[in-house]
Amino acid sequence: MQVKSEDKKKIFIKELGKLIKEHRENLHKNIYVISAESSVPRSTWRDIEFAISKDINLTNFCKIAEGLDIEPDVLLKELLEKLGKDFSFTDLNN
Repeated sequence: MQVKSEDKKKIFIKELGKLIKEHRENLHKNIYVISAESSVPRSTWRDIEFAISKDINLTNFCKIAEGLDIEPDVLLKELLEKLGKDFSFTDLNN
């Protein structure tokens, strides 16, 4: 059974949110502090961490990674590991 594109986006955002929250909490920072330091709005952090967001753009992804003191490619690699080998981005629609 194939997962619909919309459901895959939800899975993607949910896993990204969990990963971001884990890194943020490891830094002992709340959303207010990290959003101010990274220039990413609190609402963006919150929406991603709580999987409310429907998508994330590359600029915000990079800013979030920098706010977490990790390279964007490292964050992406961790995310891909969580999503698993069977997860594919090719059928995700805007």
